[in-house]
Amino acid sequence: MTDRDPLTEPEPSLPTPAEGDDPVEARIADRVALRGTARSDAAERILREASEIDRAVYRAIASTPSPSLDAPMRRLSNAANRSAIWLAIAGGLAVAGGRAGRRAALAGVVSIGAASASVNLGIKSLYPRERPDRSGAGVTEDRHVRMPSSSSFPSGHSASGFAFATAVGREIPALALPLRLLAGAVAYSRVHTGVHYPGDTVAGSLVGGATGLVVGDILARTRKGDA
Repeated sequence: MTDRDPLTEPEPSLPTPAEGDDPVEARIADRVALRGTARSDAAERILREASEIDRAVYRAIASTPSPSLDAPMRRLSNAANRSAIWLAIAGGLAVAGGRAGRRAALAGVVSIGAASASVNLGIKSLYPRERPDRSGAGVTEDRHVRMPSSSSFPSGHSASGFAFATAVGREIPALALPLRLLAGAVAYSRVHTGVHYPGDTVAGSLVGGATGLVVGDILARTRKGDA
C-alpha cells in the first residue's frame, strides 16, 4: 500500500451538506453542541467531586468520638421532629410577644409550611438520594435517631429551621441571630446523628432561608395593602 501523493491525487471530499442546509450554520451548530457537551461533562465532574467531599466530611464526623455531644445532638434532633421546637417558640411569641410577637409567630409558621411543602412534595421527589449508611460509616448507637425513609436530599429539618428563623428574625431582628444559631445546631444534629450528609443540610438551609424571606415579604406587603 502506497501513500497518497498530494500533488497528483485530489483531496478527500468532505461530506456534502444536505440540500437546503447552510454549511456555516451547520458548523456553528456542531461547535455549540460540542461546547454544550464539554460543559455538561465539566458539570458532571464537579458534582461527582462535590459528592465525594460531602461523603468524606460525613465519614469524618461519624468516625470522630464525641461522647459529650452525642446525647445533646440526639435530643435536639428529636426536638425538631415535625417542627415541634419551632412551633413551641412560635406559641411563646404569640402569647407573650405582643403584636410583634404574633406577627412573627404567624410568619414563622407559614414559612415552615411553605418550606416543608417545597422540600417534601417537590425537591425530594425530583432529586432522590439514598440515606447515608451510618452503620458502615461508624456512627455509634449513642447518636442514633430514627432513620427517615424519604430522600436524603435536602434536609427538611434544616429547611424548616432556617425558614422559621429567617421569617421571625425579619419581624423581630433581636431574635435573628439566636434563632439562626439554633437552626444551624439542628441542621448539624442531623449530620451528627447520621441521617443526613452535610450537603443535604446546606441545601435545606438555603431553601429554608429563601422561603422565609419570600414569605416575610408577602406578609409585609399584605399588611401594607390592608392598612
